[in-house]
Amino acid sequence: MALQASDLNVGDTYTERLVEDLKRTQIVMYAGASGDYNPVHTDEVFTKEVAGYPSVFAHGMLTMGMTGKMVTNYVGDGRLTEYGVRFTSQVFPGDTLDATATVVGVSNGIVDLDISTVNQNGDEVLKGSAKARVDD
Repeated sequence: MALQASDLNVGDTYTERLVEDLKRTQIVMYAGASGDYNPVHTDEVFTKEVAGYPSVFAHGMLTMGMTGKMVTNYVGDGRLTEYGVRFTSQVFPGDTLDATATVVGVSNGIVDLDISTVNQNGDEVLKGSAKARVDD
């Protein structure tokens, strides 16, 4: 059943666990799928010694994609009309991510959402917004 505008209120939230204990293998698999082999995502020695990070970290677009899946799980496939994010912190192997969509408005068959993804420490790693068509 499609999301109904009449069932939505400003402040409503939908939360979903995106990943528990992100594996290095998942990061490397994303590198292969995306073609983004930047060594900060795949080479531990480079990332520590040259880039100065404590470990390799996930592609921002991997986090964006997982968060986008949460949004479409909430609003339904084919209903998303806008989706944009900014990356606010790195996502490291071992992280657990939870994403939340918060209704900030409903008007003319469109729901406006604020989007936030946090790690197991409550640190926000992604912040954004989305719009989706809803049934009247």
